[in-house]
Amino acid sequence: MTRQGIVLEGGGMRGMFTCGITDVLMEHDIWFDALVGVSADILFGCNYKSGQIGRGLRYNLRFKDDKRYMSWQSLWKTGDYVNAEFAYHTLPETLDPFDKDAFRNNPMEFYVTCTDIIAGKPVYQRIDEIAGDAMEWFRATASMPIFARPVQIGSLTLLDGGLSDSIPLQFLQNKGCEKNLVVLTQPMGYRKKKSKATPLIKLFTRKYPQVTELMKTRHEAYNKQLDYIEQQVAQGNTFVLAPRQGLGIGRIEQNEKKMRMVYEHGRQTALQNIGPLKEFLNQKYTDSPNTL
Repeated sequence: MTRQGIVLEGGGMRGMFTCGITDVLMEHDIWFDALVGVSADILFGCNYKSGQIGRGLRYNLRFKDDKRYMSWQSLWKTGDYVNAEFAYHTLPETLDPFDKDAFRNNPMEFYVTCTDIIAGKPVYQRIDEIAGDAMEWFRATASMPIFARPVQIGSLTLLDGGLSDSIPLQFLQNKGCEKNLVVLTQPMGYRKKKSKATPLIKLFTRKYPQVTELMKTRHEAYNKQLDYIEQQVAQGNTFVLAPRQGLGIGRIEQNEKKMRMVYEHGRQTALQNIGPLKEFLNQKYTDSPNTL
């Protein structure tokens, strides 16, 4: 049988769009053999593997004003804008429990993309269960330069996966996935410009020159990936879900109205494409969603 995969781009709070997409996929019983994601979209995408509809939006709305979650105060005190202890332990373990059993029992392969900032290369880690250093991999993929400290896992020093592989479609293809859904958080036709923050990042990451080098050419690498995705769509082996226009929300913006609007944009985008997507995946289409 043809292996099918889903790729989640990332983009901080633009990931609310992805939450809307994956919630609709769950409601319509659409699943894949493998998932790979980057940065915040891995944090939201794990709810897809655990089958927890609505969780990504719910806890972000509940804790948007809680300085223990995401705040300048946390950045000042800990070096992480997203507080590591609260976001990766307190919240998923007690305040809005993550379903570890469902995550483990779902056979979908789940890959986290990080950047090895010593080698300047992407690292892909398969996570089958939430145990051991799994949460550290989640933290690493979403650790943006300046806004987070590098994460040490074994001999690896890691930061945000988007530095080295923003849209890892080719990774899944190399894993044997012949048909893939790519969820973008920028509209089709978007092209990234060179970052104006490169000098600031260089200042904050003096110990890691590869980070500066990656940032210098990140826009070029990202745009090449978008060109490649368009080629794959034309060849009929890739399906893209993307916003109709820019989502209008910053990476760390916690405005409730904007979060809800971006989430609903994701839901509507998915709902409008359920029929074509199921046809692409050779699945039977039904208008009756499965409300888990």
